[in-house]
Amino acid sequence: MYDSSSPEDSPVPASSIAPLPLVGVRVLEFCHTIMGPSAGLMLADMGADVIKIEPAPAGDRTRRLPGFAAGFFGTFNRNKRSLAIDIKDPRGRDIIIALARSADVVMENFAPGTMERLGCGYEVLKTHNEGLVFCSMKGFLSGPYEHRPALDEVVQFMGGLAYMTGPPGRPLRAGASVIDIMGGTFAVVGILAALQERSRTGLGQVVRSSLFESTTFLMAQHMAGQAITGRRTPPMPAREGAWAVYEPFATADDDQVFIGITSDNHWQRFCVEFGREDLLADPQYASNEARVAQRPVLLPLVAELVGVYSKAALVEILERISVPFAPVVRPDELFDDPHLLASGQLLDVEVKDGVWTKLPKLPIEIGSHAIGDLRRQPPRAGQHTREILRELGVEEGTINTLINAEVLLETTGA
Repeated sequence: MYDSSSPEDSPVPASSIAPLPLVGVRVLEFCHTIMGPSAGLMLADMGADVIKIEPAPAGDRTRRLPGFAAGFFGTFNRNKRSLAIDIKDPRGRDIIIALARSADVVMENFAPGTMERLGCGYEVLKTHNEGLVFCSMKGFLSGPYEHRPALDEVVQFMGGLAYMTGPPGRPLRAGASVIDIMGGTFAVVGILAALQERSRTGLGQVVRSSLFESTTFLMAQHMAGQAITGRRTPPMPAREGAWAVYEPFATADDDQVFIGITSDNHWQRFCVEFGREDLLADPQYASNEARVAQRPVLLPLVAELVGVYSKAALVEILERISVPFAPVVRPDELFDDPHLLASGQLLDVEVKDGVWTKLPKLPIEIGSHAIGDLRRQPPRAGQHTREILRELGVEEGTINTLINAEVLLETTGA
């Protein structure tokens, strides 16, 4: 378990960081919850200056979500600066327009039409910056559904993912916000493509990503499979397996290890290691296809062979003989994962005031760049308000007046 004692909270000195791929790109992030902030996180981790625009005076409501959502803000907002501002006030809107003049990207995941009602839609902002890439992340792309509200869980059900995840008759959402994060990832792909095109044309454009279409993209393999087999694809727990041994098995210490024997070489090494060379001469198990046909007999046999070992002992054996395996772990066990620890993939993040934990870095390696190092802790609401307005050339007296009028929110923080 992770020791939550806090390390010193200070940004990594710029001089100690190799230049990151997106250094020099400025992003204005009008986002909340997961989809938009996850896209902003990816850009920030790759070096972009991501300015999180939060409503004054309360800040992003994601900060206050309870239960399952309590970790959303702390997870998806590191390496960003926070500007808390009331955009509904004309003085606040003027500041946003001034910021947009020097921005490369504006991204938002509000309900359809919100940015336009606030006077900060693409048609307004592009008149001040023709090179602006404007990314809208919504529930749906263009079409009959585009004005519907949507959430990760909603589209998991309507896009087929919940049906495929749960057992027959019991559709079940995935165990993480996979569609929010996938929608954010596709947004980043679109943003980077639009920035590349701008380098040729000098012009920005609108980029859109969505939750529903991200879900249906994941269903493509099942749609194709049905077309090829002529049979409706069953949910994953009831699927017709492509491999004979491809599931978790119980261990002697009441835990589980997933084993995947997907080749004849895997099968041979497994049989030799577990003292069942006789199975190698049996034509019923001579090929993967033959073994699939014998699954009702084979799986109890494998369960008996491996079930006498502890989880740790079985993992050691399977790694040594190079058979695909995975210990079945809970999220909290990742704090102590030796691979993540040895490779520096876990960052010390203050996910809430005074609450520290280790969280995974961006899962990318680019040359010698240390992608995703922690340069800034998740910001407090309005933590960088004064800093950002100074960069715009706004005078201190004006900043103070706007703070007193609650057009801006300033908070201090490390």
